[in-house]
Amino acid sequence: MARWQNFQIWRGRLPHWRADNVTYYVTFRHRRPLDETERNTLLRRLLGADGKRLEFVVLCVLPEATEMMFTVLDAAKGGKYELSDAVEKAKNKAGKDIIKKSAERWPPFYAESYDRIVRDDDEFEATFLKIVESPVSAELTEDPDSYPDLYVPT
Repeated sequence: MARWQNFQIWRGRLPHWRADNVTYYVTFRHRRPLDETERNTLLRRLLGADGKRLEFVVLCVLPEATEMMFTVLDAAKGGKYELSDAVEKAKNKAGKDIIKKSAERWPPFYAESYDRIVRDDDEFEATFLKIVESPVSAELTEDPDSYPDLYVPT
């Protein structure tokens, strides 16, 4: 596996691969469909890591799942940030915000996220297009540019 720098595998419920200088695809399901305000809350919390811990390529919060692609940035003290720290912290903060308003007992998304290293340019392009087109595929809009919970940096 000399293909990636500092390659490691660790396991929660799912295996998680880590390496330096790669693009990751991450997704997680929601326990129930999120309404527009909840989707926007989650989007804003995830974007809080953009430019600090993560560099987003694309991020889309759908009613039943969230999908994103990003690279992990270097930590100020050297090394890389851990992607799960950034994603899980944002999910926790968004979950608390949503619980406050909804009076639910648990956050509306599952704890563990599925992540994978994007392996080549073809997979990058296919995954990027799949995420950008996901609001259209889910019949939430006819034009992805009009979907408010899709973030593609310019």
